[in-house]
Amino acid sequence: MDAGASTYLIRPSYKDKFKAGVAKECIGEILREQLYGVQYDPEEAPALSRALADCIKNKLRDVGFDRYKLIVQVVIGEQRGEGVKMAARCLWDADTDSFAQDIFMNDSLFCVAAAFGVYYY
Repeated sequence: MDAGASTYLIRPSYKDKFKAGVAKECIGEILREQLYGVQYDPEEAPALSRALADCIKNKLRDVGFDRYKLIVQVVIGEQRGEGVKMAARCLWDADTDSFAQDIFMNDSLFCVAAAFGVYYY
């Protein structure tokens, strides 16, 4: 590469794009490993959700989504047979940015984890 050549990229190559399928597998694997057999405790839920979010973010970084800002949101609630609706909004480039989500439920709790990959220009 020339010493004076520009090194910034406008778009990621196909192999470097945020792959929602790969991210969903990572999220699901972590949720199953960390939450299997866990009972809902309102005192522990905030720390558990932060720990899960950090674990998911670290795993996604290890996968190699270079030049992506990774945002992870984890919600844990008590399973009482009630309905829950969640939504997220943001401004992004549909060609480069994407998201993945997965849900874990047992008799005691539910957990929804979403990871957003936003490309750094």
